Amino acid sequence: MTGLVLVVEDETAIAELIALYLRRDGFGVHTESDGDAALAAVRRLRPVAVVLDIGLSGKDGVEVCRTMRAGGDWTPVLFVTARDDEVDRLLGLELGADDYVTKPFSPRELALRVRTVLRRGAGGPAEVLTAGQVRLDIGQRRAWAGDREVALTSTEFDLLAQLLRQPGRVFERGQLLSAVWGYAASAGTRTVDVHIAQLRAKLGEMSPIRTVRGVGYAADGA
Repeated sequence: MTGLVLVVEDETAIAELIALYLRRDGFGVHTESDGDAALAAVRRLRPVAVVLDIGLSGKDGVEVCRTMRAGGDWTPVLFVTARDDEVDRLLGLELGADDYVTKPFSPRELALRVRTVLRRGAGGPAEVLTAGQVRLDIGQRRAWAGDREVALTSTEFDLLAQLLRQPGRVFERGQLLSAVWGYAASAGTRTVDVHIAQLRAKLGEMSPIRTVRGVGYAADGA
């Protein structure tokens, strides 16, 4: 077993399909159908990841994620949405989601994305990356901007690490999407832009990330 995934979806057939594929992939699964029950389950069960539908009745998925993050809970969240134009909001600065899929989606792809998010969040070797006043401890998965520790999602952390490992190199958006998210550039390079904006907001004036117009992004060296 590779851990328990909380699936929050109010359409029973969709919830059962997601659960089926996650279980096939070796995960334990617990399902809830509303936001308040989801938050209670997060506190009670400590899942390794949350698959969270946006269109819940009552407290919607956005509010569930916002409540988790405000309480210091950075469990990986993968949003499920029926609207592609919601992506910027879902991955936006105040929420800190790790990934998303839009309906209709492939349940096999969703299970793969959950595994990819968890692989990114796993501890790594003892390694420290620096750029100016920004420092990443790879083994402990912790980040600092100057003396201030910065809370990053697993996706944000690995995106920044990818840039810092090769300072000065310009990465195209598709290259970053493939290296960090683990799927093809056709999945949508806007995801990269939103996460870069999120990183810059969290790191503030100490951010080493530079936009190379028409190409992609690079990190200034140490």
